[in-house]
Amino acid sequence: MSEQLRRTKIVATLGPATDSPQDLDRIIRAGVDVTRLNFSHGSSGEHCERAQRVRDAASRAGRFVAILADLQGPKLRIARFRDNKVTLRSGQDFVLDANMDKEAGDEQRVGIDYEQLISDVSAGDVLVLDDGRIEMEVTAVDDHSITSRVLIGGPLSNNKGLNKRGGGLSANALTEKDREDIRTAAQLGADYVAVSFVRTAEDMHTARQLLRDAGSPAGLVAKIERAELAHDTDALDAVILASDAVMVARGDLAVEIGDAELVAVQKHIIGRARVLNRVVITATQMMESMIDNPMPTRAEVSDVANAVMDYTDAVMLSAETAVGDYPVQAVEAMDRICKGAERHPSMHQSGHRMHEIMSRVDETIALSAMYAANHLKGVTALICLTETGATPLLMSRIKSGLPIFAFSRHFTTQHKVALYRGVQTVPFDSAEVGPEQTNATAIQELQKRGIISAGDLVVITKGDYINAQGGTNTMKIVRVGDDIR
Repeated sequence: MSEQLRRTKIVATLGPATDSPQDLDRIIRAGVDVTRLNFSHGSSGEHCERAQRVRDAASRAGRFVAILADLQGPKLRIARFRDNKVTLRSGQDFVLDANMDKEAGDEQRVGIDYEQLISDVSAGDVLVLDDGRIEMEVTAVDDHSITSRVLIGGPLSNNKGLNKRGGGLSANALTEKDREDIRTAAQLGADYVAVSFVRTAEDMHTARQLLRDAGSPAGLVAKIERAELAHDTDALDAVILASDAVMVARGDLAVEIGDAELVAVQKHIIGRARVLNRVVITATQMMESMIDNPMPTRAEVSDVANAVMDYTDAVMLSAETAVGDYPVQAVEAMDRICKGAERHPSMHQSGHRMHEIMSRVDETIALSAMYAANHLKGVTALICLTETGATPLLMSRIKSGLPIFAFSRHFTTQHKVALYRGVQTVPFDSAEVGPEQTNATAIQELQKRGIISAGDLVVITKGDYINAQGGTNTMKIVRVGDDIR
């Protein structure tokens, strides 16, 4: 293959910077695999319009681009200041008051939207505001207010977010707004829906039922941003298994656990997701300097490369593409860095689950195909005939430099696999070809695309029964140019 196919997927958040058809076309052509609709901002009508623009732009580019609807969740916020902004000094007292006018905050006190906070904290707890820029230690709590001493001061403006260091806030993951937004996500045809501030697996089961009631087959993404999940592997595993994917949401997560723990926790979450056969996205501030600058910092380059080498499925851009001055350059830089990290030899070697006993035939075929492809000289690609995308998902858990091509007839599958590391999709209905010609026709399709050529070896997986869900039971290795059956 003349051009390196990037394996790590890129998620880009949409916003004013990418609203024009030209800008959207440019970021998709630059390599965006998944577009994120941030439901913390904008109306349902705006989200539906953006989703349609994504489908149109992807069609123009001849690519499959998934849509991720990201629910706001119970974002805990302070209320508003009389003059819109105050400056807090280290050492001063500051009060969060549930009873005061929500528009009348000043340098001494401000209202809060989430009144349950008062029963969730006690003296000695540390509250963190504005993504960690302000820290306060609780000194007293009464029936309507929390008095704190400012540890780290600075400017504080209206409606900034609020967290408790160490976690323990009791807010439900799904608000009434989220429930309405799930219906909007179903209406616009989202491929994935992300749930914010997940506490338990039950949160994901509830979200899935709401999504199915709305008539959507979308996959569910659990955003890991609570300290309780970061510090409890059993609880984390339960959430991962209740989801189709997880997101390492490093903004609120770092605020709750502290920045010193973040890197180790990120690696732990990615590792657990891979072991449990789920997709994982690494997100937040990956290239934040590119909101205002056309090049990333060296630290950002290392951050993205580190996530790639941890074997995350996807890396995510937020404000960089939503409101930044250089959205295309941000995508191009991320593409470049991912490819550079993927060239490292360690990215092509895997001992994943080598010593485990398998219980499923399709899983055994998927992992066997990947190990065969990685160790047989001359293999250049894998073809997976799939209904749901389950087999290419299992394949994508194995480190490899080889592309996996998911041949599927289903729109939902074609877009869902856009998030899977190393997986590309090819529209293909084997029922229209006939069982004897399936392998040969699939090979011809990749030859037409210039991906394989005569003499290459290709690993093919499929089931005995055409278009049967969960029936992958066959692996075959063929040489391009031979008489293929």
